[in-house]
Amino acid sequence: MARSRRSKIELTAYDDLFETDVSRAEANLSKIREIPISEIDEFPDHPFKVLMDEDMEQLVDSIKRIGVMTPATVRQKEDGRYELISGHRRKRACEVAGFDVLKCEVKELSRDESIIVMVESNLQRSTILPSEKAFAYKMRLEAMNRQAGRPPKDNLTPVVSDLEASRTNEKLGKEVGESREQIRRYIRLTELVPEILEMVDEHLIAFRPAVEISYLSDEQQYTLLEAMSYNDATPSLAQAIKMKKFMQEGKLTDEVIQSIMQEEKPNQKEKPAFNDERITKLIPKTIPRGQETDFVVKALEFYNRHLQKCRTAN
Repeated sequence: MARSRRSKIELTAYDDLFETDVSRAEANLSKIREIPISEIDEFPDHPFKVLMDEDMEQLVDSIKRIGVMTPATVRQKEDGRYELISGHRRKRACEVAGFDVLKCEVKELSRDESIIVMVESNLQRSTILPSEKAFAYKMRLEAMNRQAGRPPKDNLTPVVSDLEASRTNEKLGKEVGESREQIRRYIRLTELVPEILEMVDEHLIAFRPAVEISYLSDEQQYTLLEAMSYNDATPSLAQAIKMKKFMQEGKLTDEVIQSIMQEEKPNQKEKPAFNDERITKLIPKTIPRGQETDFVVKALEFYNRHLQKCRTAN
């Protein structure tokens, strides 16, 4: 009896050992299926935008002609629905193309594993906005830190040490081709108010000044936003550093922000709207730079109305 039991165990072990690549491939293929799009939920707080641009139009045309070549990646949730991990553009293209199902590979992943896969797959895009990198790096780093500090089953209070957090920073940097300091800078952008972060995406505010601005409170950032609009200028790195220093000293008032934004920046001096000294000397010094033309136009309109009144009176 003992010999029979041992033989059975050995047979099972040999079966596992000599499992063919074909059988493993077939097992993986069994996880690829057509899933109704109505049963697929978006990834929570997905940081990457899905834009209806020229690339999307080309993807829609391709899917109409030959279908989805590379399956999206999903995981099944406890309620039986599916959560999209990678393939958000493919899913959107299928919807636009009028498809009801999406070819997907179903993977068994934890929440943190899903975050890491989601970020990794989307960082392969040719164009990535600073805001997308910022939130993607933050999500991935938090997931990596949780994994690094995952406790044994009898310890319900995981703690990630500063050393371990530093190591995950370096690991993430190596994986995405950024320095640890650059990773930190990108993550700082998540502290910007949406309006200023959008200006960073649109290249209206440079990256490094934006990082320094991120240390200001939301209220101070909105005051800065008004000052930028009024002065028709964005802060230089030196100005952003100066505002951060005033903030740290508890001296960054609305007036200080306005005063800093009114400073003339050597590398951003605007060309005068008019070269004729006869015009420029008549424009009050209180007129903000960039608004000289509006002032002159209004002055001419006022003068023309005056002439018309004089003609009518005569």
